[in-house]
Amino acid sequence: MRTWGTGECFFQVKNFMNIHEYQAKDLLASNGVQVPSGQSCQSVEEVQRAVTSLFDEGETMVVIKSQIHAGGRGKGTFKSGFQGGVHLCKTVEDTVEKARAMLGEVLVTKQTGSEGREVKTLLIASAEKILNELYLAVLLDRDSSKPIIMASTEGGMDIEEVAEKTPEKIIKMTVDPVMGLMPYQARCMAASLGLPSGLIAKASRLLLGVYQTFWNCDASMVEINPLCVVEKADGGQDLVAVDAKISLDDNALYRHRDIQEMRDLGEEAPLEIEADKHDLNYIKLEGNIACLVNGAGLAMATMDIIKHYGGDPANFLDVGGGATREQVTAAFRIILSDPNVRGILVNIFGGIMQCDIIAEGVVAAARETKLSIPLVVRLEGNNVDIGKRILSESGLELISGDSMADAAQKIVAAVQ
Repeated sequence: MRTWGTGECFFQVKNFMNIHEYQAKDLLASNGVQVPSGQSCQSVEEVQRAVTSLFDEGETMVVIKSQIHAGGRGKGTFKSGFQGGVHLCKTVEDTVEKARAMLGEVLVTKQTGSEGREVKTLLIASAEKILNELYLAVLLDRDSSKPIIMASTEGGMDIEEVAEKTPEKIIKMTVDPVMGLMPYQARCMAASLGLPSGLIAKASRLLLGVYQTFWNCDASMVEINPLCVVEKADGGQDLVAVDAKISLDDNALYRHRDIQEMRDLGEEAPLEIEADKHDLNYIKLEGNIACLVNGAGLAMATMDIIKHYGGDPANFLDVGGGATREQVTAAFRIILSDPNVRGILVNIFGGIMQCDIIAEGVVAAARETKLSIPLVVRLEGNNVDIGKRILSESGLELISGDSMADAAQKIVAAVQ
């Protein structure tokens, strides 16, 4: 996740792919990390078979967890009125009853917003006897351009809250990407968490497995919250990744066909999926003035200046430095699929981009979509005179912006 923001606009541009908890646990387990035994289920019948198998194996309690790409599931509420997306169950009958109340229903959490997410998959897993909760994550430190391991004794909590209130409880360790995580580093991190001596070796192996998952999968983040010290049936202790989240760098997905197949398009915004098909960077916002810009920095500045003059941007849309006529046309179709859009501002600086190509795309898109809302176009850079001539000779009712400020004021006035 890359965070952008200047002035009044602040948002995040997605550059990764999320996967479900059960998929993250499968990847961790393949690298030697211990996870609770369990199974993903898409029907009540599958739930009944899975939970029966767990109880037959000696489990006395199971957990049923909604699988959506959002946190706060346990405290969420289904639109049907059923409370909680995570439940502990002691019988097959109770598990099946809760599965019926969850599958196919829309779960609303703090992270989903009011629209919520439909629960299509449930994870049925053994409920571990938890003695202590820890936090563990491996992510890319953009300042050092190296992986960093973060751990804390405050597992089960929002790590941002821990960082704000008790930052001394967060332990960080930078890893040399050439050498990888060394065993001695893993032992030092395990010891710094105050684990019993009998768990240091297990914790070291787990840390190495988590880092290996991060590295092998080209992940941008692997997070285990909570990582739990649990009591085994024989009274001994063990370390288990009770929950897991993995975000994968989408620039590296071409190397991982198996991980690409884990993508759940139902968890992504339809317009963002369509933009991705055309190599466009699109994020829907809440305003009514659509922006079509080349370059993330210029896009941010464009949204800021719209806000400055009293408008409200409807999207972030970066067509990149080498957009084709077809991509510009696709961008217009995506913009106009948002029913909130009441006007469009095209703001292009032709460094690598050719202004005449953008102009041709704008004309083609406006005609194809039978554009009927205000359109303001500001062009500067390579072939700008040709681009402006194409626009002026097109016969379209568009407004020309002489500068970014001029263009922003004109689109705000036109929409208002």
